[in-house]
Amino acid sequence: MSQASAPKRSRRHPSVLGTVFGAGALTAALALGGCTGTPGPPNPSSTSSTQVSPSSATATPAPSGSAGSGTQATGGASGSGTLGGNLPQLVENLSPSVVTIFTQSGLGSGVVYSSDGLILTNEHVIRGATTVEVGFADGQRVEGTVKASDAVTDLALVQAKRTGLPKPTYQTNLPKVGEGALVLGSPLGFENTATAGIISGLHRSIPGSASNSLSLVDLIQTDAPISPGNSGGAVINMRGEVIGISEAYIPPSAGAVSLGFAIPAATAVDVAEELLANGTAKHAYLGLTPGELTAQIADQLGIQAGAGVVVLAADSDGPAGKAGIRPGDVLQSMEGVELTTPEKLLAELRKRNPGDTVGFKVKRGDQALDIKADLTDRPATTTTR
Repeated sequence: MSQASAPKRSRRHPSVLGTVFGAGALTAALALGGCTGTPGPPNPSSTSSTQVSPSSATATPAPSGSAGSGTQATGGASGSGTLGGNLPQLVENLSPSVVTIFTQSGLGSGVVYSSDGLILTNEHVIRGATTVEVGFADGQRVEGTVKASDAVTDLALVQAKRTGLPKPTYQTNLPKVGEGALVLGSPLGFENTATAGIISGLHRSIPGSASNSLSLVDLIQTDAPISPGNSGGAVINMRGEVIGISEAYIPPSAGAVSLGFAIPAATAVDVAEELLANGTAKHAYLGLTPGELTAQIADQLGIQAGAGVVVLAADSDGPAGKAGIRPGDVLQSMEGVELTTPEKLLAELRKRNPGDTVGFKVKRGDQALDIKADLTDRPATTTTR
């Protein structure tokens, strides 16, 4: 199995959880935190995307200024999609709604969620922090408090000490492939940066990511460049609406050309509202560890290789264990949807709620089984899905 760079969160940190090409599948390298550097934008030659990823540069906090007033952010471009709109006007209108979030270990980006200072960002941007500093397009920096976070979807809310902020419109309908897209954020510490492209794909999952993360599934793909530091920033359509929150990218060292990924705005809004109401977000829990069904594993199990997800472990007290699913079982489908990869299973579970009953087609040796499992709420700390 050869080593290679792979999909990366767009917040940068020295630590990397894993990066491999194996059996043709790309395994996500999930690095978090900051690229070292001096205050302000780092020297590009001193930073690279090899084996380091997501978000970005350490910075010295600037003095906070007085709070300014804000209005509802609007688009300023007509049309449903192409890059033929008034891009400078879009950037001018939306930049006040996108912020930079500074932590002890680095920085990321964020998007205004409400005019009273609530900021939406990625969980990995603020992980380990209770207070942060929030930088605005007008140069003001204020203190921010981490209000709530959800590691499963990699989303978090920060309360900044500033009001009158321009809240953008969050478009919860998915965009169409081919529509124009703008990415706003602070890549590599260069604050208030805009990049442009199109929507390249929908419902994308990063192959191989399930072993490290639950969040890299059902994403929007764009060729608008996303780099370390963009994490938590906005992906915007040509009407000036937020359609996604920047999440990850695959670097050129992996052979990629402009492969970036974002959490759909619908997911971001649903989770944000749940975090506001309850302080936590609930997710359907099956209670097993899924793995790729390789030819080698199929041979060890004595079954014919094919589509399916192998159960590496099952919590005996979880929904899967109680339903009779065992380690070594192969989940072939869930509610009629073929399970081709562990990431597909996670994406299907993302659509379900605690309390739902789901049916699986299961292969166990030479047996074909139909098993129903009653999903529960995901425990606060668990290694199974």
